[in-house]
Amino acid sequence: RRGIYSWPRSARAAMAEAKQLDETYMQLAQLRFELTCTEGPKHDEVKQTLMTHIKEREMAPFYKATCEALGWTVDGALLSLLEAANATELATLAEKLANAEQNEGESEICAALLARADFYMRIGESTRTIEAFDETYAKTVGLGPKLDLLLAKLRVALFIDDKKLVSATIEKAKELLEEGGDWERRNRLKVYEAVYLMSIRNFKKASTLLLDSIATFTATELLSYNTFVMYTALASVLALPRAELKAKVIDAPEILQVIGEVEHLAELLDGLYNCEYRKLMFALVNMIDTIQADRYLHLHARYYWREVRVLAYTQFLESYRSVSLSSMAASFGVGADFLDAELAGFISTQRLCCKIDKVNGVVSSTRPDTRNAQYQATIKQGDLLLNRLQKLSRVINV
Repeated sequence: RRGIYSWPRSARAAMAEAKQLDETYMQLAQLRFELTCTEGPKHDEVKQTLMTHIKEREMAPFYKATCEALGWTVDGALLSLLEAANATELATLAEKLANAEQNEGESEICAALLARADFYMRIGESTRTIEAFDETYAKTVGLGPKLDLLLAKLRVALFIDDKKLVSATIEKAKELLEEGGDWERRNRLKVYEAVYLMSIRNFKKASTLLLDSIATFTATELLSYNTFVMYTALASVLALPRAELKAKVIDAPEILQVIGEVEHLAELLDGLYNCEYRKLMFALVNMIDTIQADRYLHLHARYYWREVRVLAYTQFLESYRSVSLSSMAASFGVGADFLDAELAGFISTQRLCCKIDKVNGVVSSTRPDTRNAQYQATIKQGDLLLNRLQKLSRVINV
């Protein structure tokens, strides 16, 4: 018996085919981004891979947009060939939709609309894809199919990096999930939201969602499992205390299975947890290269580089009341002058609680007095309250 979470048979077949295409669909956006930040043989390899996918999937709109974005010269013969193939297939889909509207039932109409949306998605016609999914959504009955359409729409929004549309669609999907929904779609939405949160630099909330999904990850249409593990580890480094990082990430069997396949990730985690700071800094430099080549994280590469260093320096200084600048520099594998300038910058912005004795070459920890800080905050808030009461009494007296 068909429930509210199931597609009609014909629509299920269309959705299964779309999922196979979607795995490549999201890869195409990453490939195009990589072409903006790679050079030499790597650039040529990525370009060849991208063009192979464009030709196989007859992506005329995406090819034109890519040429415009990257400054390529358009191959007129190739573009004409792709556009002709698109026009033929679209005419066939329009004919099937018209036939379904005249002679078939609602499920067949829904399947025809879904097939058209999938076609637009496959060729990279993002605006029409979103419109087609909205039209299909309006004709769809059942929570499960509607959530599938919203997830597909989210992929398009992430593909074109429309953060406003991503946010609105996530909220709409959450509202549907409040009415019901199976665990598989619920967990997939968590991964989608986590990717969005990382793209807007909310690593703490992203870490929570990614860790919740790690044992039941199924969103392979959005990103590979190795990329998912990398995102989980990177977000957790900034979001979790050291003890939780060990329990939830470093020792997690799901992460241990593939962490060796993500270059420098294990060294980053082990270096931070085991206080092997030279190892940490080497791994961090290489991970930043990976982050800069990631379309969701590249804008936050400098932020991540800075925050991990602050975290490492704070962790190191917690073990000492004072330490020589040269000894600390040796621990991190950097020069004393570089470390002096870096610590001074973080101290001036109140990111580190320490001071530098340049004459003696010593760094001294200045742990904050939390009790005194709470006392001062209470006094300050009390003064504000008294001032407001005085102003209120004047108004009442008048």
